[in-house]
Amino acid sequence: MFAALGDETRLLLVAKLCSGTPHSISQLTEGSRLTRQAITKHLRVLEGAEIVHSVRAGRENLFEFNPEVMEGIRRYLDDVSAQWDEALRRLKEFVER
Repeated sequence: MFAALGDETRLLLVAKLCSGTPHSISQLTEGSRLTRQAITKHLRVLEGAEIVHSVRAGRENLFEFNPEVMEGIRRYLDDVSAQWDEALRRLKEFVER
């Protein structure tokens, strides 16, 4: 997931999809200098990480953001943050003795 989000283009795509409205590849390509093929490649990476998913609507694939995955990332980062807070608290306590 972090590797998928580590690319600026993919972060921009996720930001567009966070609106809650499904977007076609054409809509996601608007305002970008990237080709539809390049956008599709980035979407496939995001889809592989389950950050977005696609649904078929007629002849188009519409891409939607998957908020549950981000909630899992947030919980993970909260856990890591709590571990670091505890480690720093112990270090401070040790140094102040």
